[in-house]
Amino acid sequence: MIETPSLVDQYCHGVLTTELGLGTFEAQLSRTEGPPAPGTTLFDTQTGFAVRRWCPPLLGLEPHCPPARYLARRRELGVPDAVRRLLRGSGITTYLVDTGLPGDLTGPAEMASASTAEAREIVRLELLAEQVADTSGTVESFLANLAESVHGAAANAVAFTSVAGVRHGLALAPEPPGPGEVRGAAGRWLAARRVGGELSDPVLLRHLLWIAVASGRPLQLHAGLGEPGLRIDRTDPVLLTDFVRATAGLGTDLVLLHGYPYHRHAAHLAGVFPHVYADSGAALVRTGARAATVLAEILELAPFGKILFSSGAQGLPELHVVGARLFREALGRVLGSWVAEGAWSLEDAQRVAGLIAAGNARRVYELE
Repeated sequence: MIETPSLVDQYCHGVLTTELGLGTFEAQLSRTEGPPAPGTTLFDTQTGFAVRRWCPPLLGLEPHCPPARYLARRRELGVPDAVRRLLRGSGITTYLVDTGLPGDLTGPAEMASASTAEAREIVRLELLAEQVADTSGTVESFLANLAESVHGAAANAVAFTSVAGVRHGLALAPEPPGPGEVRGAAGRWLAARRVGGELSDPVLLRHLLWIAVASGRPLQLHAGLGEPGLRIDRTDPVLLTDFVRATAGLGTDLVLLHGYPYHRHAAHLAGVFPHVYADSGAALVRTGARAATVLAEILELAPFGKILFSSGAQGLPELHVVGARLFREALGRVLGSWVAEGAWSLEDAQRVAGLIAAGNARRVYELE
């Protein structure tokens, strides 16, 4: 029996605290550009089946109950009670929360209260830059305020995260842009944008990444599957190889988030570069009953001290539950089979499980 009593969710978002109808709930299960196939629902996915397997018992229902019955029970309990039962039933002991998404999502303090777990903030670089741009009148003030804001955020946040791969793609020039290049890009962006406008300029994205690297805080980089309509060939983590090499030896760890279906590429980079870590989380939530296979593929390449658990969950507390339960089940199945075959000792398997579940994250994010 492989045990993971402590579980650090090294990347997630808050949850919705409003009542959800069937359609809204389904939309949170799987972010797509359109409706499901005729005659089906978005519960007809690996993630949907995993929710029906692991979440109903936490609300007093049998596993695999029909979605309508599950949502009726959720409404009967009320959102606050359902959220508390689900988060506390996940077994997660620490949440690292990216607060950079729009919408009525709980922050770290609310997550900690509802779950009786610890919660810390991850700062999203692009949102920070957009907020600075909204209140800066000139290029000079924007760039000065941006550097000051990143420095100030580093004092309290456990990490920075970047969606440069989503906004532009990961094939960015690896070196820091020069001062003149940055001023020119900032001038063009500020002149063209309205308040709240998204940052997607590749020069400014690179500038942000390098300011974050200089802070010394871990830097999380989104890779692999992401938003609907995203060209995932632009988010293969192997495209970061030159940037990874350029940041080697500077004292900042890089964490490659999500990765799937390029999880082997992320694991390879974690194996080659001392400051690179691979996330094992959202890939398992997406693959459901196949999670053990995907986790075994990550374990093929990445050193065991370089793999981190996350749920990658947002919106639904059910996704935090599914992320944790699938991870624990997959880890137990993979490592347990190696112990049974005599390839590993039980003592080694238990030690590695503790590293991936919590120990590596506690070290990287200095949580002790």
